[in-house]
Amino acid sequence: MTEKTEKQPIRVRIAPSPTGHLHLGTVRAALYNYLFAKKEHGSFVVRIEDTDPGRSLSIYENEILDGLKSLGLHWDEGPDIGGPYGPYRQTERGDIYKKYIEKLLTEKKAYYCFCSKEELESQRGAMMANGLTPRYTGTCRHLSDEEISDNLKQNKSSVIRLVVPLGIELAFHDIIRGTISVMSDTIGDMVIARNISTPLFNLANVIDDYEMKISHIIRGEDHITNTSKQLLIQRMLGLDEVLYAHLPLVLTPDRKKLSKRSLETSFVEYLKDGYLPEALLNFLVLLGWSSQDEQELLTIPEMIERFSLKRVQKSGGIFNMEKLDWFNAQYIKALPIKELIEKLKVFVPEEWAMQTHLMERAAILERERMKKLSDFVDLAKFFFVLGEYDVSLLGWQKVSLAVSADHLSGIRNLLSNESDVDFTAAHLEAVLMPVAEKLGRGEVLWPLRVALCGERNSPGPFDILEALGKEESLRRIDIAIAKIAGELSREPVSP
Repeated sequence: MTEKTEKQPIRVRIAPSPTGHLHLGTVRAALYNYLFAKKEHGSFVVRIEDTDPGRSLSIYENEILDGLKSLGLHWDEGPDIGGPYGPYRQTERGDIYKKYIEKLLTEKKAYYCFCSKEELESQRGAMMANGLTPRYTGTCRHLSDEEISDNLKQNKSSVIRLVVPLGIELAFHDIIRGTISVMSDTIGDMVIARNISTPLFNLANVIDDYEMKISHIIRGEDHITNTSKQLLIQRMLGLDEVLYAHLPLVLTPDRKKLSKRSLETSFVEYLKDGYLPEALLNFLVLLGWSSQDEQELLTIPEMIERFSLKRVQKSGGIFNMEKLDWFNAQYIKALPIKELIEKLKVFVPEEWAMQTHLMERAAILERERMKKLSDFVDLAKFFFVLGEYDVSLLGWQKVSLAVSADHLSGIRNLLSNESDVDFTAAHLEAVLMPVAEKLGRGEVLWPLRVALCGERNSPGPFDILEALGKEESLRRIDIAIAKIAGELSREPVSP
């Protein structure tokens, strides 16, 4: 079952904790939730789980919200826009939590635990020594109301635990993985709250999802162990169960679990490095899901149209940087040139951006070689500044530098007779190619191209000539001829 009835509309959520940067794992989960909601004409909710006061920071919350917005993953309800089931920050929902925690305590389904860390460690060590799975033994479960009251009056350190009955099968149907079952005996009386109004993760999730009428929980498979605990809490509170879909892990190309450091690289860093939001989304959607027609390049509307939880795979998605670079390169190539230039301006020196014609020519010529927008700086630098290069680079294979100098001088004479108007790639190719065919393409065009760019790899010489213009092209050829002359003057004279 993947749909709710008309009385239970589709509602999904993404609930990040603002304790660190927005990373690709969160973005992928948000994307899948967003696509499912839009496909099913449901609602996409953002909820901030900020109950860890020591680590939750507003700067991280802002980064998460701004990052999702930059991708176009706009939500229907959230902390910044509100909604009918708010507040959407857990720190603002204390009164809601208090009502449920009091209910559990009153019905003796939860209790205060005053065990110290030392006592708990001692219990844990004893169980492990006997080959048992560590779980709380229920020391404080049977304290009298008077004992509890006295301990609280003394401000004795405490938490609130759930009474977990033994022998209960906690089974649920996962839309992606089928039936998953866990016995309650393995759980023990788990801690569900720090105090009467501050729940821990599992209890807060259950309460928030119920109060916000969430119909489907789509999240990573690392939460499967939490799901059985949350099912138990739902039953203890008498709440309706929701539908679950646990997404596959993200793996390295050799199918090992992706390191936390790689997975949690800030999404913002990818943007700063010149990855386009569209390319990142396209890459991420295929980390565990595939279109029925196996099309790879997909726009957001196409993703929505094709998306189905039934096509989410059980096995891990492969995080391959080469594949991400390929996607980004495709999107860069597809950008209209004016839009590409605007995006490149963020990465280049201001004086480059001011040279409108040269920026345009350089962008047109170099976008085929760009994997990231930031690549443009290194690839196109020679258009704006001729760097130092070794004179030996001007030589073609075994052809002497003296011959290269002669060819460059001949080319210079031809180019000096051309007007600025005729200084186009097509016209210059028509002028120079007969010479290259006669004397040898490599012998003529290699030193010309190096003279113009000073690098081993670059676009073709005719395109560079047009981009640089007549005056700058002649200047660079003169520099190359002078370099060769200087080198030849240092060579020893044969007797």
